[in-house]
This record gives sequence, C-alpha cells and structure tokens, in this order.
Amino acid sequence: MKKTLFLKFTAAYAILALLMFLVTTTLGRQLFYDSLVSDCAEKLYAEASVIAGSRASRYFQRTTTIEDLYENMLTIAASNNAVIRVIDTNRTVLVNTSTPLRKDEPDVIENFDYAAFGPRYYEISSFFGQYSQDQLTVMYPVTANMRTRGYVAISVPVNTLDEGSRSLTHLAEILTLVNFILSLGILLFFGYAIYRPLIRITEGARAFSNGNMTHKINVRSRDEMGYLADTMNYMAGELKKNTDYQKNFISNVSHDFRSPLTSIKGYTEAMMDGTIPVEMHDRYLGIISKETERLEKLTKSILELNTMDAGKLALNYSDFDINGMLKNTAAFFEGTCRKKKITLNLVLTGTNLTVHGDKEKIEQVIYNLLDNAIKFSEKNSFIHIETTLRQKKCYVSIKDEGCGISRDNLPKIWDRFYKSDSSRGRDRTGTGLGLSIVKEIVTAHGQTISVVSTENVGTEFVFSLDAVL
Repeated sequence: MKKTLFLKFTAAYAILALLMFLVTTTLGRQLFYDSLVSDCAEKLYAEASVIAGSRASRYFQRTTTIEDLYENMLTIAASNNAVIRVIDTNRTVLVNTSTPLRKDEPDVIENFDYAAFGPRYYEISSFFGQYSQDQLTVMYPVTANMRTRGYVAISVPVNTLDEGSRSLTHLAEILTLVNFILSLGILLFFGYAIYRPLIRITEGARAFSNGNMTHKINVRSRDEMGYLADTMNYMAGELKKNTDYQKNFISNVSHDFRSPLTSIKGYTEAMMDGTIPVEMHDRYLGIISKETERLEKLTKSILELNTMDAGKLALNYSDFDINGMLKNTAAFFEGTCRKKKITLNLVLTGTNLTVHGDKEKIEQVIYNLLDNAIKFSEKNSFIHIETTLRQKKCYVSIKDEGCGISRDNLPKIWDRFYKSDSSRGRDRTGTGLGLSIVKEIVTAHGQTISVVSTENVGTEFVFSLDAVL
C-alpha cells in the first residue's frame, strides 16, 4: 500500500516549518527592526525635548555658558550612545559631542533645513551629509522669548539597531526551532492515533471486498476511528450472515423445487412412454396436480417474504372480531381434523372480541399456526384455541398435543426453510416458510409472538394484538 497520506502530511509539515523560518527571518526581522527604530526614536525625541526646553534654551537666554552646555551634552550623549548637536538658526553647529568644542571656528551645515523633516519627528539619513553611514536622527526646536533660536539634533548609528534586530531574530529562530521540535509530537500523534488505525481499516475494507468477511479490524480506540472500525466489523458480520443466508436460501429453494419437479417430470415421462397405463393416468395426474400446487405455494411464500424484506408489507388496519375469525378458520380445517380424529377446543373470551390489525394478514397467521398444529398432532388428540384479554391486549393461544420441538431446535423455528428432523417425515408438502411469515406479520404489527414446547408433549404459540375496548 502506498503511504501517500502520511507522506503528504509529513511534506505539508516540512513546508510549514520552512515557511515559519522564512517568515521569522524576513518579516520577523523587519518587524523587530521597525519596532527598535520606533522605540529608539521616541526615546531620543523625548530626550531632545528635555534638552531643548531646559539646557539649550538657557544658553540662548544667556543664563549658561557654551562650555557648560557642551559638558552637559557630552554626559547625555554618552548615556545614550549618541551624538548631540545644538544648531542655531544660521545653520551654525554650536555644540557637537563627537568633536571638541570649537567656539572660534564652528562648523556650518550649509544645506541644513529643519523643514526637510516634514511631519515626522525622526529621519534615517546621513543628516545633511554629516555622516558616511545612515543615522537615526531626531530634532527638536529650541525656543526662547517666543522665538525659535535653534535646534537640538540627536543621532545614533542605524547599524546598532540592525544588530539588535538580528539578535532578536536569532532568538526568535531558536524559539521557532524549539516549538517545531515540540510540535513533532503532533506528527507522531497523527501516525499513532489516526494513520495507523486508518491503515488497518483500509486493509479490512480490502479484505471485505475480496470476500473475507471473517477478517477483524483491530482498532481498540474509543474515538471516531474505533467507532468506524466497529461499524465495519459489524457490517462484515451482517454481510457474512446475509451471504450464508443466500447460500442456504438457494440450497433450500433448489432442494424444495427439485423434489416436486422430479415427480412431475418422472410421472409425465412415464405416462408418455406408456410405462404408466392409460387407466392409471387420472391417479398420477392428481399427484402431478398436488405437486404443482406445492410449487405454487412455495413460490407464493417466497414472493411474500421478499416483499416483507423490501419493507413493502403494507398493512390495512381495521377493527374486526378475532373470535369470529378463529371460529371460521377452525371450521375450514374441520374435514382434516375429522380424518385424523383431532378435536379443536375453542375457549374464547366473550361472544365478540374486537381487535385492531390487518384482518387478512392476521387470518394468515392463524391459518399457518393451526395448519402446523394439525400436521404435527397425533390421532385422537386435542388442539386448544384460546383468547384472553389483559391490559388492553388480546392474546391468542394455539396449543397442540403433538411431537413437540427439542430445546436445541426451538430457536431455529423462525428461520426460513427450517424443518426439524422430526417434521420432515410428517410435513412433506411444507415449505419451511410458514413460521417465518407468521413472525414477519406479527412483528410488522408491532406485536409479539412466543412459543413454548416440550418434546412428546406438545407446542403452544401465543401472539398479541391491540384490543378495541
């Protein structure tokens, strides 16, 4: 299997790490630089305003000497690692902390123009050609007697700020690397908690698609992956049951169709080639007719169950008398019971007992149960038919004194085409679908059906219906 998902996730993770480093070294460094410039400019501007408002203004007011001003500026410049200039309105540099005090031949900045700063309070430049490298310079006007007398300019080398931004960027890169290493746990977690279960689920899906429904997906987590694995295991189990059912269905249908078809074919050929004489044709045509009816009954039952499986069992609800239905159905089997000397004993609650359900389907349920009871009852026995009323429910009981059902076979009686070993000799015309149909109809009504049976004693079926009081 190609591990494309894990490789893609790893590649995306590596690309993300690369982008993080690129952002840190480019955008991060620029942000650090801009922040240092802004902070430094604000600090120098505040310093320049203090100098202009106190020390420099006193000089222009003749209350201090140029020497004292120079000494003060040297101290302030040293503490700020900067160069301070005091410039008058004639562009003459009165004080320059980077050079000795020159009272007799002061420097003049020919192209000095305070207005060149515009609305900004700082500028990165060579400060009118005074430096060979760019400087961060702030200027503040010096006023005395309501007039501008000069300017205080403070400059620091930009390369010191650049070095500071590089140092901060380096620290940020180290932190980014540490965070990236720590975040590798996410990749490991993905591999353990997501990718590994996904591989097992994929392998399971492949096994299921190849027909191996016994394969188990071993994912024990209690998250969505575990739920998905459990769901697929359950699905595989249900598909296996369905596959086994289909195999058994085909086998049973083939078996039950083969016997009557073989009889029909054999008797027909025997009559055609003269093996069976003409005077006996009526007898064997009767047998062929019965086998045909058996095939018709089997086909009808299969189609009926197929309709139920497809969820198309439409129930036509109505109110009807269950006691009357039991009497009519019992009367239908009167001839068969007379031949086997079976007595039908009806114990019914009230003259009429109204229930709510599909009359035709419930009649089919009673017919199938009573038909079974008669088939598996001994001669000179009783079949008890009883209705009882309890808590707005009507319970119908059909109890025979037949061969009964063994404990091992009892859970299987609702299975389609199931016939116990004891029933095959008695029920040669049965399809093995009668009880399956009964179960489907009762369940579709939202009711229950139960069975109690003892070998060589008898069997009792009890199903419920909603009573109409």
